[in-house]
Amino acid sequence: MSGEAVDANARGAVTVRLLVPLSGRRMFRIAYLEERHNVLELEERLVADALAPRGVEIRRYTRKHIDRRSLPLDEDCFVMGTAPSVHGAMKQLGIPVPAPRDYPLALQPWLHRRVWRETLGAVEAWVSEGAAGSLFVKPAERLKTFTGRVLSHPGDLYFLGGGSRRQSVWCSTPVGWRSEFRAYVIGADVVALDHYAGDPDVRPCERTIAQAVRVYHDSGEAPAGYGIDFGVLDDGNTALVEANDGYALGAYGIAADRYAELLMARWAQLMATRLPVRN
Repeated sequence: MSGEAVDANARGAVTVRLLVPLSGRRMFRIAYLEERHNVLELEERLVADALAPRGVEIRRYTRKHIDRRSLPLDEDCFVMGTAPSVHGAMKQLGIPVPAPRDYPLALQPWLHRRVWRETLGAVEAWVSEGAAGSLFVKPAERLKTFTGRVLSHPGDLYFLGGGSRRQSVWCSTPVGWRSEFRAYVIGADVVALDHYAGDPDVRPCERTIAQAVRVYHDSGEAPAGYGIDFGVLDDGNTALVEANDGYALGAYGIAADRYAELLMARWAQLMATRLPVRN
């Protein structure tokens, strides 16, 4: 197996800024929020709480509505829900579904570990042959056929399931995380930093995160709204866990206004990429 290592250090002096909630952002007329089992999940409730007082009409939908293309979607509609449902709405609207960008090129200096792409078949062969060492593997495509995990011996191959061995996967050298946090970003601004794993008292360096966010923004590759996970390694370095697109993003402790603003900023950006749809 081969791949280029991308381990480096980075420090910056950029401060974390907060925005005025829902300021200067496009406000959609209708918000379609996905419900599961007749219930809105936390993320959908946050958006409803943020948008309803501002006169946005809240409409619930289910995955069946997406599959049947029965929602009257247009440029005045905002759609949120699980990734498969949002992807279906994008296709109905003629929005090209973005490819995942878990490890953007501009953010490689903050990985602090080797990360590369392989086929699942190559990984399976490497592990089956009893190669020395462990390997963290996770899907690199939108369709997640298994959960990312560390593979240490042939018995671990069971967890890869029966998906195509031609699919692309991300590989990385395993590292120890003392804590993990999600930074919520609009434009070049970090609007929230929430703990989700490990020791909540071991916080990542906010100056490092802000510098990485600025570099990503200046690269021209960053979405208008997204989440980016950083953690503290066993050696004390603040490192990138992964980046997450903002059109279907889990909420931890972020305030409702910030969360809604982030999702709408990304949705407005995606709406600008619409292509003609054949009926």
